[in-house]
Amino acid sequence: MDAIEEAGPFFHGTKAQLVAGDLLSAGFRSNYRPEIVMNHIYFTAMLSGAGLAAELAAGDGEPRVYRVEPTGDFENDPNVTDKKFPGNPTRSYRSSAPLRVVDEIIEWPRLTPEALQEWRDRLAALRADGLDEIIN
Repeated sequence: MDAIEEAGPFFHGTKAQLVAGDLLSAGFRSNYRPEIVMNHIYFTAMLSGAGLAAELAAGDGEPRVYRVEPTGDFENDPNVTDKKFPGNPTRSYRSSAPLRVVDEIIEWPRLTPEALQEWRDRLAALRADGLDEIIN
């Protein structure tokens, strides 16, 4: 992995209930393509991006955002930077090493129900068009 200069803070959105010290790791099914087992754990330096990931995550739990710290090397998320946004303006990253949960972020930008449905519709359209390889 290329060295990244980003210092954080970093965030991860999920529906899992976690506590400080828990580790998030690769090896689980994708929130967006459940037939895929992930080789990386994904995170962002943008609170709103983690919030979106939390809202769209699989499962019935409450969307949650955590401040996390990488335990190893990480790189720009090529699913976003190479395919959609060169230069990584979304400040999205991935690592094969675990992320350590620092704390839960209680207040974060929430989507309106309408905006959330628009995102779900976009993801469904990508899947229907066979373009869902660009999403994790």
